[in-house]
Amino acid sequence: MKHRLFGRTGIKVSEIIFGAGTVGGILFLKDDATQREAIRRALAGGINWFDTAAQYGNGKSEEALGRLLPEAGAAPHLSTKFNLDADNLKDVPAQIEERLMASLGRLDRSSVDLLQLHNRIASKPGGRVMTVEQILGRNGVADGMERLREKGLIRHMGITAIGEAAAVCEVIRSGRFDSAQVYYNLLNPSAARKMPKAWTGHDFSGVIEACRAHGVAVMAIRIFGAGIIATDERHGRESMLTANTSVPEEERKTKAVFAAIGSGHGTRAQVALRFALSNPDVSASIIGSAELHHIDEALEAEKMGPLPADVVSRLDKLYERDFGRV
Repeated sequence: MKHRLFGRTGIKVSEIIFGAGTVGGILFLKDDATQREAIRRALAGGINWFDTAAQYGNGKSEEALGRLLPEAGAAPHLSTKFNLDADNLKDVPAQIEERLMASLGRLDRSSVDLLQLHNRIASKPGGRVMTVEQILGRNGVADGMERLREKGLIRHMGITAIGEAAAVCEVIRSGRFDSAQVYYNLLNPSAARKMPKAWTGHDFSGVIEACRAHGVAVMAIRIFGAGIIATDERHGRESMLTANTSVPEEERKTKAVFAAIGSGHGTRAQVALRFALSNPDVSASIIGSAELHHIDEALEAEKMGPLPADVVSRLDKLYERDFGRV
């Protein structure tokens, strides 16, 4: 397993992070034996970071890691996330601490390496959407998380870089956060580059550039597009994180990708992971697994390394035609 620097933190993180989320769900949808084997394979493969959240399985993901990591005799880096109700922000620091303490109880830990805001970021607040002011303002999210860091309950602070790109970039440029979970895959690489006019999708332009400029670690998420890129099998957990797409549209684009690049570059999931590995600005790619062999697949893809330049060039041509639409 190769490692990359995790932004300005000095941490060397494995290129793959074990994602314990809902789409894969292996840590709370499978039996204990499968869960243990998933942890064992990930650790044996050199993965040194596990990422979870309070909402994954309604806390079951955190509970599984709290039980299984000590059993494995391992202490990898660990990150979790919290959500706030943007319509009920009476005491943000207190709410964040309350949520963190609940997570630490489930994780059976006294601290985590990284705590991340799970809310979307945009210009208008409401529900799960928070504004820049609510995050960076006095007694806002950043202030609350900094107090937790001062108490030794967390080491680093992060955001989920979903929402309006301009607002996300403003938060990143504040320099107050150490990491960002960035939507980035071979169907939508807009966070890292300017897309052609014909391309359609949620535009995350400037996000990775802002991270690079301010030493913020990039954790690539949705590299499998909720599983749509990786397989034609559907499990009902293919939630869309962006409003201007759909499962059929993602399927159309995926079909065009693999028709254009052909075989010989690994499975569909491996091609998707290798695409993320091709970007040196990505500190690590978070993979979700539904089955044990998915972990093996990802580890093999990491050994293969980034996609060849000619494959990436073929993808560029697809973006110019919106995957054959024009």
